[in-house]
Amino acid sequence: MRPDRSIVFTLLLFSICGCGSEPAAGPTAPAAPKPPPIAAHPDEVHLTDLRQLTFGGENAEAYWSWGGDQLILQARGGQQACDRINRMAPFAAQPAFTPVSSGKGATTCSFFLPGDREVIYASTHLGGDACPPRPDHSKGYVWALYPDYDIFRGNADGTGPLARLTDTPGYDAEGTVCGKDGSIVFTSVRDGDIDLYRMDADGKNVRRLTNTPGYDGGAFFNADCTKIVWRASRPEGKDLEDYKALLAQNLVRPTKLELYVANADGSDPTQITYLDAASFAPYWHPSQKRILFSSNYGAPSPREFDVWAVDVTGANLERVTTAEGFDGFPMFSPDGQWLAFSSNRATPPGQHDTNVFVARWNESAVAPAANKPERAADRIMRLASTLADPALEGRGVGTPGLEKAGTAIEAAFRDAGLTPAGAGGFRVPFEVATSVSGDAHVTLGGKAVDAADAKPLGFSESGSTEGQLVFAGFGIVADGWDDYAHLDVKGKIAVVRRFVPDAPAFAKMEDQRRHGDLRHKAFIAREHGAKGIIVVDLPEKPKDAAKDWKMPDEARFPALDSDVAGDAGIVAVVTSRKAMEPVVERLQKKERIAAKIETSLTPVTAPAFDVLARWPAQVPDAQKLPGVVLVGAHYDHLGYGGRDSLAPDRHEPHLGADDNASGAATLVEVARALAESKAALRRDVVFAAFSGEEMGALGSTWLVRHPMPGMAPADIVGMINMDMVGRLRDNALQVFATDTATEWPDMLDRACAEARIHCVHAAGGGFGASDHSPFYAADVPVLHLFTGTHSDYHKPSDTADKLNAAGMAQIAVAAERLASDVANHEGRLHLQHVASPPPRGDVRGFGSSLGTVPDYAGPPKGQKGMLLAGVRPGGPAEKAGMKRGDILVKLGDHAIDGVEDLMYVLMANKPGTTLRAVYVRDGKQTTIDVTLGESTRR
Repeated sequence: MRPDRSIVFTLLLFSICGCGSEPAAGPTAPAAPKPPPIAAHPDEVHLTDLRQLTFGGENAEAYWSWGGDQLILQARGGQQACDRINRMAPFAAQPAFTPVSSGKGATTCSFFLPGDREVIYASTHLGGDACPPRPDHSKGYVWALYPDYDIFRGNADGTGPLARLTDTPGYDAEGTVCGKDGSIVFTSVRDGDIDLYRMDADGKNVRRLTNTPGYDGGAFFNADCTKIVWRASRPEGKDLEDYKALLAQNLVRPTKLELYVANADGSDPTQITYLDAASFAPYWHPSQKRILFSSNYGAPSPREFDVWAVDVTGANLERVTTAEGFDGFPMFSPDGQWLAFSSNRATPPGQHDTNVFVARWNESAVAPAANKPERAADRIMRLASTLADPALEGRGVGTPGLEKAGTAIEAAFRDAGLTPAGAGGFRVPFEVATSVSGDAHVTLGGKAVDAADAKPLGFSESGSTEGQLVFAGFGIVADGWDDYAHLDVKGKIAVVRRFVPDAPAFAKMEDQRRHGDLRHKAFIAREHGAKGIIVVDLPEKPKDAAKDWKMPDEARFPALDSDVAGDAGIVAVVTSRKAMEPVVERLQKKERIAAKIETSLTPVTAPAFDVLARWPAQVPDAQKLPGVVLVGAHYDHLGYGGRDSLAPDRHEPHLGADDNASGAATLVEVARALAESKAALRRDVVFAAFSGEEMGALGSTWLVRHPMPGMAPADIVGMINMDMVGRLRDNALQVFATDTATEWPDMLDRACAEARIHCVHAAGGGFGASDHSPFYAADVPVLHLFTGTHSDYHKPSDTADKLNAAGMAQIAVAAERLASDVANHEGRLHLQHVASPPPRGDVRGFGSSLGTVPDYAGPPKGQKGMLLAGVRPGGPAEKAGMKRGDILVKLGDHAIDGVEDLMYVLMANKPGTTLRAVYVRDGKQTTIDVTLGESTRR
């Protein structure tokens, strides 16, 4: 496209489009008789059967027809003053040009429409027959954005009238086509910036795709038109001022361009290169998983351009061509067999021709090491892919997959040259309650239920109870729904249906999960005075059911690990439909039936471990500073869906590529980079890969409670946490807890500038649903690096192929700089206790808030209640006098046996409600009044 041509021809001392015109008939740059294939350079291993198609003049941007038998390109030769659009048959005995454009004005950016009978291109001919003036290079190297360029549609043979597709003032060009529906992505200045737009094949239904200041252009669709790739600049500060000043003169300076990929509607824009070079002309590899493009990256001269390839993740950068001079505008034939590109590799010395070449693509060839150097993005992607491999089955606590993940991280730390910082090695072991084992004995109306037909629920109280049965429907109490209305279950045993009613009130999955939660049903039964609860999968026949309605198959019993956070204060079992259906029928007829339930449960623990590595200070002892810097990320995930017994995808492993293979892999890269640089740090930096985060920050909590020598909270100068850093979009990193130390904002600005990413400061405190929270509760300044939520969060679809390896590599640069700055900071960081913004990521939302931060490890010695890891500054709990270490045991009329009970109480009460709270501190109970605040839900 025109600006791409400018970078080639200007840098190589070509002239840019002058003025004048050519007649429509006759070829503009005749091709020589077809020569035999020529040899590619020895290290251009992907190119075979290389052929030169044009001989003389300036020929570039040769794009394939959808049938793969033609190329359309712009060319200028002989006495021509402007580029002209031509077609050619690349595999003909003597390839020759067939003119497409009239020769009036300047033309650029041609592309076939589906069917190959029509084409589009940009032209200035409505502004006059003459070529536009050349750009003013007294302003340096710039491209001209000719305001007379508009996009036209016409016949591929050049006959007939042209249809004008764009008619807004200013530059409209750089159009390419979707092969499915003929829609066009193009570049325009119609809204005051240089942005991408999409329109239908007839020019209607124009939609803007980009809106960040900077140049966005040269976009291409992928094969199924679900994605686009393009080149972009993102100037800031004085560069942005310069950009705007030039744009006002219809100019742009293109010396720094990077590649972006996004959905075809422009959403989720992802930068995949950080080459700090002029990179342009990206095109999709046949696999749709890689991009070929042109760049002067690493060249000895800015005039040297080659074709490169990179994964859409930003990993595996590879140099494809190595010839001197210019190689660019790569495009694959529709069958993926041939690559067309422009080059001056065969131009004799002293001449300035650029010609079109085609080569058969050899995908299986292995690139020389010099063409494919390993980079940070490659290392991060390799480790993240290993951690998110389906063979590790989601890295659930207590599983072989998590053990393998920890071993891989341990090996990576060792290979990077770090020393162990754990308990006699890299590991810090601890035990985690992963499930419960036990059995249940149920007697109904004096008849014992078979052992196979009754099972304790994982949150059941161990013990025995007996009483009259009361059928309570689905056991749900919600707005507009109350199964306990007019029922007396005090001192009795409630019988409830599993799941939720087939009713509009429960149509949303969120409502099904909330109200179908078995522990919630047990809580409601307990709050109504029931001594026990029996759950059965016995759907209610709809009132409007057909005569042939059949009850759906019975769901399997919920797993005993459905909740291991403590018992619900009530004896709870699930029974089979066979055992309970006749009993329910009798209860619905108001018959009295007595029952007895006995349960015996024992927690089952599994070993887990954090992985700790140390990079020691690299200065003489006299220059060392007290304390350590901690950089952390968790490496566990949900396994087969965690504790959600209603999850429809429990049979699929939740791979957790972003959450948090991304953070763990980036953590290792930060450690490797520090070790490789051997920076003169004045404090040790400890790297911690935590386990048990998904179960409530258990690994980080353990480390706070049982610190390694020299790593007590008072020894930690600052903690940097990376959780979900794998989806950097629009080059923007969210950073939470920036107010926890007065020094963080300046340090962060320096780190992000060095990493060439935009960091969004999320002011507030350090409480949040990740591993930084226990450290902040222990008075350590913290930061949480985060690239944002997405629809794959906590789903099996959170896979490694969706990661942005290039973005993670830049985040590693920022984290390394942050760690170095803290390591060299004189004195401690100045801790601040401030209110936190609503948390992001792994967080539940309630109807109201108490302002407490739960410690998911729970109270000591099996006590009931909710242990507080901290209280949010300015929140209801702090105002009422509660603090870290308190154990909340009652709120209002409700016993609080664990965090779930508090959640249910908060969901049922509105902000502004005043309740009496009872908590235990140092073995003594204290009663206070507390007024609930707004929900923490995001």
